[in-house]
Amino acid sequence: MNLRDIDVFNAIMITRGAGAAAALLDTSQPAISRSLAKLEAELGFRLFDRIRGRLVPTREGELFHAEVKASLVGLDRLKLRAAQIKEVGTGTVRVASLSALGHGLVPRAIAAFSGRHPQVRISYQVRTSNIVRDLVASGSFDIGLAADEVDTSGVLHSVFNTPRAVCVMPKGHRLARKQMITPADLADEAFLALSPEDTVRLAMDKILASHAVRPRILIETPYGLTIAILAAKGMGIGLVNPSVIADRMIGGIVAKPFEPAVHFRALLLRPPDGINSTLITDFIAELYAARNALSSEP
Repeated sequence: MNLRDIDVFNAIMITRGAGAAAALLDTSQPAISRSLAKLEAELGFRLFDRIRGRLVPTREGELFHAEVKASLVGLDRLKLRAAQIKEVGTGTVRVASLSALGHGLVPRAIAAFSGRHPQVRISYQVRTSNIVRDLVASGSFDIGLAADEVDTSGVLHSVFNTPRAVCVMPKGHRLARKQMITPADLADEAFLALSPEDTVRLAMDKILASHAVRPRILIETPYGLTIAILAAKGMGIGLVNPSVIADRMIGGIVAKPFEPAVHFRALLLRPPDGINSTLITDFIAELYAARNALSSEP
């Protein structure tokens, strides 16, 4: 049996005639007759009696049609599901991000994506870059954003963004009136530092050493968000990714550029066998749109 012969049989049952079935399926009446004869031969029983030029279903034909209708309902469901998958993917997007992008940029992308795909579930985690990498490499997550110091073996990766770092400080800080912060400004200044292994921290350390400047490090943390919050509480000054302070999430701080420029570098990670469904493609597009919007803001 094949689906074409089943479709022919179903069309005859619906229309009660070979000619009408041919018109329904946009084929010829001889093709309908051949298909029906083939199906009956394969089944081993008659589906119709030929009475005065009409096709009258046999008892076996009626019973078989009941099964066919049930099967066609299942097939219609499969066709509908296939159309849904083609249109919106599998229905879930799993995203993990480092903290620097995880509280400003990625939520923007999530909001925009959910506005276009309100029926899609999003699983979202903000983790350290190493854990983000492991989640993506294992296939547990579809998309990851991580700092460039992570091991990229076992994942597909590309540079996502390279924003210039900014200095954050309390609004009343003595440096808040300056247009630009320089290494000399940080001499003996209470400093909120990123972790020693962070690539921006390493670059910053080299710059300060070359200018013979030693800030007074009060706090070390892997999270720029923590630095911004502590700055808002008057603890000192620190270098952060500008995405950390997007959308004015943290009040009471001032952000100033640092010279010479220091750049963060984030990677977009994908599983090695990741499938580029419509959903994944659309979400990545929203990530880039959010990145571009943030980079154009003052």
